[in-house]
Amino acid sequence: MLSPDKLTPRIDPSRDTGNEADFIDFDKLIAIARRQWRIVAACALAFAVLGAVYVITAVPVYTADTSVLIDRSDNQVINQLAAFGQLDDDEGTVLSQVELLKSDTIAYAVVDKLKLVDNPEFMAPKNSLFSVATLKSLVDFKSWFADDGAVAPDVDMKRRGAAETVVANIDVERVNKSYVLDVSYTSQSPDLARQIASAIADVYMVDKLNSKYEATRRAGEWLQERIEELRQQALDTDLAVQKFRSEHGLVEAATGTLLSEQQLSELNSQLISAQAATAQAEAKYTRIKSIIDAKQTDAIVTDVLDSSIANDLRKKYLEASKLDTEIEARLGPDHVQAVRLRAEMAEYQRLMFDELNRIAESYQSELQVAKSRETSLRDSVTQATGVAATAGETQVQLRELERTRDTYRNLYQNFLTRYQEAIQQQSFPITAARIITAAETPTKPSAPKRSLVVAFAMFLGCAFGSGIAAFREFRDRFFRTGDDVKDMLDVESLGVMPLIEDNVDDPTLVDPGNPRSIARGGKTTTYAEEHPLSAFAETLRSAKIAIDISAADQRCKVIGVVSSLPGEGKSTTSINFAKLLAMQGARCLLIDGDMRNPGATRAIGRHAEAGLLEAIVDNRPLKDLILLDPKTKLAFLPTVARYRVPHSSELLASRGMDQLLETARQSFDYIIIDLPPLAPVVDARAINSKLDAVVFVIEWGKTSRKVVQSTLLSEPDLYSKCVGAILTKVDPSQMKLYRTFGSSEYYYKRYSRYYTES
Repeated sequence: MLSPDKLTPRIDPSRDTGNEADFIDFDKLIAIARRQWRIVAACALAFAVLGAVYVITAVPVYTADTSVLIDRSDNQVINQLAAFGQLDDDEGTVLSQVELLKSDTIAYAVVDKLKLVDNPEFMAPKNSLFSVATLKSLVDFKSWFADDGAVAPDVDMKRRGAAETVVANIDVERVNKSYVLDVSYTSQSPDLARQIASAIADVYMVDKLNSKYEATRRAGEWLQERIEELRQQALDTDLAVQKFRSEHGLVEAATGTLLSEQQLSELNSQLISAQAATAQAEAKYTRIKSIIDAKQTDAIVTDVLDSSIANDLRKKYLEASKLDTEIEARLGPDHVQAVRLRAEMAEYQRLMFDELNRIAESYQSELQVAKSRETSLRDSVTQATGVAATAGETQVQLRELERTRDTYRNLYQNFLTRYQEAIQQQSFPITAARIITAAETPTKPSAPKRSLVVAFAMFLGCAFGSGIAAFREFRDRFFRTGDDVKDMLDVESLGVMPLIEDNVDDPTLVDPGNPRSIARGGKTTTYAEEHPLSAFAETLRSAKIAIDISAADQRCKVIGVVSSLPGEGKSTTSINFAKLLAMQGARCLLIDGDMRNPGATRAIGRHAEAGLLEAIVDNRPLKDLILLDPKTKLAFLPTVARYRVPHSSELLASRGMDQLLETARQSFDYIIIDLPPLAPVVDARAINSKLDAVVFVIEWGKTSRKVVQSTLLSEPDLYSKCVGAILTKVDPSQMKLYRTFGSSEYYYKRYSRYYTES
């Protein structure tokens, strides 16, 4: 019985049928290299030959070099005389000089200086077989049909062509990050290369000098015109300032400020001083007033200390107070002397405060005077502020006029200075570059580099061959190894069968004494019989084991041998498989079930007169129709198709076919049916229910994976009975190129000793 997993297809429809991989498989890459190295080697050799032909036919060219330094000298005299418009040579400036050296201006100057238009060696160079000029001349169809007068260039065209040639052969490079430019020129003549390289440097120096002279001359002319305009504008703005001052009475002091502003500043200073004096007088008066009100006899006032009267009264008061204290201590407070002394002290105190009142009145007078002065100054400041505010509003317009005057004055002075510098620079021949390495005549050609050209050609050949090899591998959509069968079809790989070439002119040789015997046939039909220990026979044994395991409960096993397309070797497989089973002692019947194209019958039973059709349609006994192999005892039921059978599928699915198989099951252990291919007809589907197992045959390197997958997916019932697939018509010499490390084919050499083809 079949396992449940045999009832559903095991192929993943989304499985990629190409050769792509999700990761880099170095084993596969090595295998690809082994298969395609001849293509790569052939392309590399072809390109190397082309490179050698180019090297042999190429005209050698010579390159002369000269070096130019962009001078950044810090000479103070030169910088002063040539300062106008002089910018630092930064990165952009250096790159601009590179483009200048490769410009048409330099090229035309070189052409005119060396008279290259009249130089036949320069105007008519030799061209190699593979040069660009030769290729252009070949594809210039207009020149083929034009007459000589029409294509003859005039002087201007020759000059332009010479300049284009110079530009095309100039190479300018900056030396690292320095300010040195390496100028090189390539020509077929070493002397001409040196002359043109030297001329390029000389012309560049002259062009720098001329451009600087022209720039300063144009700047001087423009400055002269501009100076006249600025001078007149400076005069007009100065007159406008003076006129505005006189009209609005804006008189300036010696310090440069207006008189009203100076007067307001002085009044503000006096007002601040007066406010300070008032505050001081008020503080003195408030202090002495508080002393008088508090009757503080011991308070200290500066003016009191300076008064002799106040000091004398204070002295007497202190002496009386001391004496009173002594008498009260000895005689008591009621003594007449104590009473008299206290009366004197009261009088002294009254006189002291009278003196303080006189001082306080003087402080009060000073305070009133300070306040009067402060009030007067505040009024003066208010009046001066009004005058200054009015002058300030007018001065806004004045300052605007003064700024305009100063601007024109400064511009006039600046342009006048620049004009003098430009005049000096015109007469000072300075160039910001110099030649540091003169061009020399080259002694050996710079191109072509023979070894490099050949090596590069071989590299291109390898790349081209690799592309072809990759395309061939990408287009290889066929089965090559047993691992491909497992990966793509999810069925067991039963083995491979090498390609066998027939060596018999007539494959239908029959024993004359026994017309009911199977024809001897060619080598393809007897290979397993003659080589029972070969890899070919071992593959068939692998198929037998798979069938025995899958249909172990069946006494007689009905086995279908099928392929996707015609010509894949299913008939050869069926014949050899049946003979191998018969040789092993099994009772085996081979039936040619392909009624439309009976390949097995053509191979070993072409002499038969009746067969499968007669057994099904006419119910003729099986024993009267089969052919026997006297050597292997194989029974063969041919299909004699004298006409096209349009309803072959109905015959295979008919009751007559059931009866035929039922009869055969009683006499045979194995029934091998050579079925039609799946893709063109439906016969295999019709007989599928009568089969116990199916062996699928795939032609190695010819049948695409997509075809096999699509045919198997369309027959899920037949696919569920498939015990494995056999790769037929395998080329052993090519097969070994598809072996990858770890696969069963990789170790073929190790287990091939078990096989023998003798």
